[in-house]
Amino acid sequence: MDTSSGTRRIVVIGGARTPFCRSGTAFSDLRSYDLGRMAVAGLLHRARIDPAAVDLLVMGTVIADPATSNLGREVVLGTQLPDSCPAFTCSVACVSSLQAFLECARAIQTGDAEVAIAAGAETLSDAPIRYRRSVRKRLIAAQKARGPGDYLKLMRGLGVKDLLPEPVALAEFSTGEIMGENCERLAKRLGITREDQDEYAMMSNHRAAAAAAEGRFKRQVVPAFPAPRYQGVDADNGVRGDSTIEKLSTLKPVFDRRFGTVTAGNSSYLSDGGAAVLLASEEAAESWACVLSRCSRHHRWRPSIPSRNSSSARP
Repeated sequence: MDTSSGTRRIVVIGGARTPFCRSGTAFSDLRSYDLGRMAVAGLLHRARIDPAAVDLLVMGTVIADPATSNLGREVVLGTQLPDSCPAFTCSVACVSSLQAFLECARAIQTGDAEVAIAAGAETLSDAPIRYRRSVRKRLIAAQKARGPGDYLKLMRGLGVKDLLPEPVALAEFSTGEIMGENCERLAKRLGITREDQDEYAMMSNHRAAAAAAEGRFKRQVVPAFPAPRYQGVDADNGVRGDSTIEKLSTLKPVFDRRFGTVTAGNSSYLSDGGAAVLLASEEAAESWACVLSRCSRHHRWRPSIPSRNSSSARP
């Protein structure tokens, strides 16, 4: 790799993750904070490094919990990392954890860090659910209420619909579309057929099931013991190793019910989990004699606007 410009080499030391579980199942009582903390703590334990050697932690998350808005900092305080370790959180939709990785890489390249942890955590079992704006405004105003009369005044004008919670915001704000709808458009534009998607999904599930059966994930998965039952969870529970083309072909499209090709069988399931990767400068890694792989110094991601990548805004 070209280092004539003086850019430092970056080394991936190792990684760890929780099992990835379907939302509403094994991790339904855990927060993103819990999952991120498990992954980072597991990584530190397996890497066997002094936590004080970590110069930076960056967390990626999509749907932030208001209680832990700077998830990265909370994870630092909830693990063996020293309180003095800088940490922040980034949110770039589905590439949030990738961006966390790049931020750590840049810090090492520029000499701001020797060792860094890039991590991510997400839960859709306990995504934040808000009251509607009409209720939120009254709740804020209620802080200045001085008695029952003031509270009754605030209740005026509220209807039953106002008391219903807002659905979780999974849709992209500027387009109002969720990922599955964008996927439908992409499949149509690129000519990816239903058969292609079903075959790929079946292959992916078969490979994941085979890898799990062969123990290939044991080096990366940190067993979890979620409260309140504390029953051990040491494997992903969403892999469909028994997938067949016959089964997949019977499923109906989810996002475009008339002309769609994306189904529950050939698309990703909503999941809960956390993961972490340990990065270091080559000099630091060589001092530990644990070089595993090198990262290129060239990296860039480019955003796209779905409605501008096809002939029409909607299929």
